[in-house]
Amino acid sequence: MYSKELLKGTLKTIILKLLSESDQMYGYQITQKVKEITEGKINLTEGALYPALHKLEADGLLSTEKIEVGNRVRKYYRLTQSGNNTAQEKVEELKEFMETLKSIINISPQKLAWSI
Repeated sequence: MYSKELLKGTLKTIILKLLSESDQMYGYQITQKVKEITEGKINLTEGALYPALHKLEADGLLSTEKIEVGNRVRKYYRLTQSGNNTAQEKVEELKEFMETLKSIINISPQKLAWSI
């Protein structure tokens, strides 16, 4: 599992990306999809997920719909048009950031000595 600090900086992008690939999802479904995709390396807690979902909704990036399933009410989340655009931007930004990190992590001692 990854540290909370690493996850915190990418959680909104993860949520936006998953919702961009699905018509709508509810909270538990999001946690299970992340767990499945990452083979258990990322486990989203309710304490992390729901505040992020509420913030994205408050920012106008998500809309919600409550649907009764059996005798339960599920709150489904879906991207707004603005959310769809933001999802694409955030995913591209994260990809670029990961490439930048790779260049830092893979730096050789020789390159480091020349730049000092």
